[in-house]
Amino acid sequence: MNFDETKDRVGTFSAKFDAMQTFAGVPAEDGIAMWVADMDFSAADCVLDILREQADHGYLGYPGPAASVSDAIAGWMKAAHDWDVDPDWISYSHGVVAGFGMALEAFSDPGDDIILFTPVYHAFFKKAAAKRRGVVQSEMVLKDGRYFMDFDTLETQLTGREKIAVLCSPHNPGGRLWSAEEIRELAAFCQKHDLLLLSDEIHMDLAFPDAKHVPTAIAAPDAIDRLVVITAASKGFNLAGGETGFMIVPDPALREKLAPVQLEYGGTPNRFGMLMTRAAFTGGQDWSEAVRAYLADNFALWRDRISAIPGISVMDMPSTYLTWVDFAGTGMSPEETERRIRQDARIAQSPGADFGKGGENFHRFNIAMPRPRLIEAIERMEKAFGDLQ
Repeated sequence: MNFDETKDRVGTFSAKFDAMQTFAGVPAEDGIAMWVADMDFSAADCVLDILREQADHGYLGYPGPAASVSDAIAGWMKAAHDWDVDPDWISYSHGVVAGFGMALEAFSDPGDDIILFTPVYHAFFKKAAAKRRGVVQSEMVLKDGRYFMDFDTLETQLTGREKIAVLCSPHNPGGRLWSAEEIRELAAFCQKHDLLLLSDEIHMDLAFPDAKHVPTAIAAPDAIDRLVVITAASKGFNLAGGETGFMIVPDPALREKLAPVQLEYGGTPNRFGMLMTRAAFTGGQDWSEAVRAYLADNFALWRDRISAIPGISVMDMPSTYLTWVDFAGTGMSPEETERRIRQDARIAQSPGADFGKGGENFHRFNIAMPRPRLIEAIERMEKAFGDLQ
């Protein structure tokens, strides 16, 4: 678990590096990739061992029954999150975004609306548009450096077409951990307006040491009959290439609605993704603890140095590796700050406007990288904005 180790990922079939020039105009040869949400760390040995075992065996046919994977997921949820999950509640998708799309189809119709608390993960907007669902953007209130959901304003925005409220927990971008009280308030809002509560908890295994993610099902048990959780091992254990997500649906009536959509999408999950998920959840605890401690130290370094640049502030966060940086205080336009980041610092970041209302003056940076590389990124940022010093 040497997270300081740097390996060249250019030309390794990596979206994060091999698509950086196309996405951001930053050459991979001398650029720093801080956009796509995967980590520049090798996976846990238990995951690599299962892949080597499969390669050595040599047979790569269709995967078998998923019971052992579901049992591993249930065991992890109990041990890591104190959540009692029945393996029968679990079904699989080709990644969490695919599961999000399946939920839209199962629990709403074209022309219906979904509620997104913005700024929020940009793929939600794209998937909603692809499924011909409208989006109600409920812009969150930024207070004392933290986001809060604004239910009073949201009440005035409703038209009656809303069918689903989407919670991103932990929040992307910015790593916000919602309290049990906040989740219950959202659940009560969903109850009042007869909304499905779709909880994306893909970052649930990235809470920093001494911080705690509260699963929506534990915070709001009264909402179980309208709750669908979509998550994966991919973010917490850096397994995104396995393209395997899963859905936890405690209510049998909701599972019945979801089943035909899953059948239409095809029920065979990725063989390697399933095995990696099982391995991570049964043997990856030490790796998980180590990487979360490393990320917390990375964030402290990034926050302190970047926030020291006049006019720039980093939102404090207790989880994830996706930092949310506010450039409003520089007085510069988003276009100018992006030019400096991409052209002067040669860093590929994610523009805040992609995350919906409230994100316009922000940029998102992925800090899940070896610390020497992170220090280089910080120094580039300090130089690119050196005239503000």
